[in-house]
Amino acid sequence: MTMNPTELTRAAFMQRIAERRTTQAEAAKELGLGLRQVERLYAAYKRVGAKAVASKRRGRASNRRLSEAYQQAVLQAVRKDFADFGPTLAHEKLYERSEAVPSVETLRKWMSGDGLWRTRKERRKRAQSPRSRRDCVGELVQIDGSDHAWFEERGPACTLLVYVDDATSRLMELRFVRSESTFDYFASTDRYLRRYGKPVAFYSDKLSVFRVNAKEVVAGVGYTQFGRAMHDLNIDIICANTPAAKGRVERANQTLQDRLVKELRLRGISDRDTGNAFLEEFREDYNRRFAREPKSPATRIASCWCTKT
Repeated sequence: MTMNPTELTRAAFMQRIAERRTTQAEAAKELGLGLRQVERLYAAYKRVGAKAVASKRRGRASNRRLSEAYQQAVLQAVRKDFADFGPTLAHEKLYERSEAVPSVETLRKWMSGDGLWRTRKERRKRAQSPRSRRDCVGELVQIDGSDHAWFEERGPACTLLVYVDDATSRLMELRFVRSESTFDYFASTDRYLRRYGKPVAFYSDKLSVFRVNAKEVVAGVGYTQFGRAMHDLNIDIICANTPAAKGRVERANQTLQDRLVKELRLRGISDRDTGNAFLEEFREDYNRRFAREPKSPATRIASCWCTKT
């Protein structure tokens, strides 16, 4: 019989009482128990031995355990509508439907046991530790375009332009576009600047929108059209050497490809215009859930470069 440390200690004191090396009153004081309880334990110890101090509930199901029928009903609802959802998002959606659901961690355990979710240990470990965050909002904004079947089979694949603040992981700008073009980045950046003002720098990949990738520059000073406009506005463009270097926006893309796709599905949205109309609502909800406070309350966002309309 396996006993926990508390039970082993009690058994040792019962043996010392039997050998007259201590009294029941002294044992009660040492164990933090009442004298009557020690007397009952010792009487049982003399009858059945050490198992008298073991918990009688060992091996029995908890009275607070949720029923098997309830567990299967919850899992059936998840399989039906949220089979590819993570436990947290599945819990949110079941709660929004006013269904009785267990805690997130209980649902996570059930989904893992049923094969609907892989635990953190089962997933591949992070290959590269994240870079330290900037201190202030607007000090560095990571931008990227995510090509994905955002509307699944309901509509054509398109690109989502994503602007993420490095200090807070806040989604600053979202826009569905046909592709990552200079024109669309100009339009999205214009909306960003009108809303927030100028950041210190944009952090991007080496897409030709941001960087001249030719080995020899034929004309000009080596700026793309977008790069020249940012230079005139005194906004730096930093081009990352690897996707992991701009990990904030890459991880945001992964979350969006999970959560946003499912939100679009639940609302039956299947085109870019309707999707763009919904993105503001989604962005606010996302930031409320996932954004964090910056290290410094100061801001590095300059005054807006244009007149707001």
